[in-house]
Amino acid sequence: MTRKLYYENSYQKDFTAVVTDCQAFADTFRIYLDQTAFFPEGGGQSGDTGLLDGLEVFDTQEEKGLIWHCTRQAIAPGTQVTGQIDWQKRFGRMQQHSGEHIVSGLVHKHFHYNNVGFHLGETEVTLDFDGPITKKELLEIEQEANRALWDNRPIEITYPSKKTLTELKYRSKIAIEGQVRIVTIPGIDVCACCAPHVNQTGEIGLIKLTGVQSHRGGVRICLLAGARALADYEEKEQNAKAISALLSVKEKDTAKAAEHLKQENYSLIGQILQLKKALIQQKAAAVPEGSKNIVFFEQDLDAATAREFVNLLTIRCTGTAGVFIGNDETGYRYILGSSAEDVRPLCRRLNDAFQGKGGGKPEMVQGSLYGTRKALEAALAQYLPSL
Repeated sequence: MTRKLYYENSYQKDFTAVVTDCQAFADTFRIYLDQTAFFPEGGGQSGDTGLLDGLEVFDTQEEKGLIWHCTRQAIAPGTQVTGQIDWQKRFGRMQQHSGEHIVSGLVHKHFHYNNVGFHLGETEVTLDFDGPITKKELLEIEQEANRALWDNRPIEITYPSKKTLTELKYRSKIAIEGQVRIVTIPGIDVCACCAPHVNQTGEIGLIKLTGVQSHRGGVRICLLAGARALADYEEKEQNAKAISALLSVKEKDTAKAAEHLKQENYSLIGQILQLKKALIQQKAAAVPEGSKNIVFFEQDLDAATAREFVNLLTIRCTGTAGVFIGNDETGYRYILGSSAEDVRPLCRRLNDAFQGKGGGKPEMVQGSLYGTRKALEAALAQYLPSL
């Protein structure tokens, strides 16, 4: 059994140990020590990283009480080594994990929901609960969670006896064999947990719940704590300042200014659509009635306007009318129509020749393809000789 120094002192950053075994594994090595401050992967939290005598430890795992440290070079058994954990990463994870206990405890306390999933990633923490939580309720949980930080409550670690456990109400996502480690935050949460935690809630600094979404009949909540929450605030503050400068308004007025800009944009789009409709009506009216086949190439038309254009053209021609929208670089969208012919065979020929896809009814088809305008015009002249 490896002596687990992280349980004796979760703030221990470095230590000395003796290598008890070294095993080659694929292109890496598993280094076993008689004792370690490296926390192995478990409980939704990744294993610690750091250094062993200057060699990178890129992961830490445990099996049957033995902990191995993943390195890319071997260390001979019997060697005394100095270990250093990546403290910034470890402390950040401690902040996240302790913050998760507070939020999960409050959700359980107020809604009686169970935490059925937890993942402590490198950028955010996700918590899954088996019941619904509204955004308003989430805000209330966040506010209460931060009040728990300001109270600077102790985070207590205990190892109750089996008899005490039978009388203790605590959260646990899995059945645990052997000694159970209980993490208690007075008035907030009592939970079985194997991970290192901060000593006081105040060390978490800040808890921010950044989102909630439906997930498997319940909800998934995204959490940021400590340094991650501060970094998120700083990034959003920079964005808010940049948007404020672009819109020439105060930061508190950016949402209102953005809404105003959005409405102006809608108005301009409407005006552009009206102008495009007027333009296609003029182009269609200029086509002599009784024309056999008609094809136009346009740089930019929305789908509705393009269909209206084809409808206007089919009225004035006795064969097939078509509109191709796009350019040689990005490809073309097309609509073909006819009041006298089945345009589906032409659609299939174009798709086969120009890596296209699409289809429709005998009187109208639409799709997309790739090719140059010159090649398309040559093909259309072949397929529609009277064009």
